[in-house]
Amino acid sequence: MDRSQITIGITGGIGSGKSYVSAIIREKFGIPVYDCDKEAKRLTASDAEIRRKLIQLVGPETFNGEELVRQHLADFLFGSEENARKVNAIIHPAVLRDFKQWARKQQQPIVAMESAILFESGFNKSVDRVLFVDAPEEVRLRRAMQRDSATEQQISARMKMQQPELHRQQADYVVHNSSDDDTRLLVQLTEIINLIANKQ
Repeated sequence: MDRSQITIGITGGIGSGKSYVSAIIREKFGIPVYDCDKEAKRLTASDAEIRRKLIQLVGPETFNGEELVRQHLADFLFGSEENARKVNAIIHPAVLRDFKQWARKQQQPIVAMESAILFESGFNKSVDRVLFVDAPEEVRLRRAMQRDSATEQQISARMKMQQPELHRQQADYVVHNSSDDDTRLLVQLTEIINLIANKQ
C-alpha cells in the first residue's frame, strides 16, 4: 500500500449498522470501502490456493466441481474452535493480500475496509485507524432480528460470542449509531473523517 494513503478499519457488533456507516462513508465522502465478508466469500470460491488448502484440510467434498459447498465448509468451521482457527488461517491472509492490492488500485488518499472480525482476524494491525460503530444492545438486537429474520435467542447467542466492549476500547474512533437519525450520524462521521484526513 502507498504509505501516504490512510487506511480505516470499520467494525462493530452485530446489528450496529457497520454496513450502513460504510455506505455513508462511500457515498457522502467518496472513500472506497472494501467489504471483507463479501470478498472472503468470493476468494474462498475462486482462489486456487485457498481451494487447494481447503480440500487438503476439509476434504474433496468441500467443492462440487468448481463450486464451493458452503454448508460442508460451515459444518467443519463451526465444529470446533480449532477447526475455525485452521480455516481462518487459510482465508484471512488471502483476504488481507487482496485488500492491499485493491487499496493500491484505488489511488485515493483514504480507503477503508469493513470487517465484522477486524480484531479477531488481526486485520486491525494492517490499518491506520479503527472506527467502531456502536449502538445499545436492544437496538442491535432489534435490527439484527429484522435483517436476518431470526429469533431473539438466535441473535443473543451470536452476540454473546462477540466482545464489543473490548473492541470499542481498542478503537481510535467510536461513532454512535443508536437512532435512525442520519443527520446526527453524518455530523459524527464528518468530524471523524476530517480528523483522519488531518492524521489526528
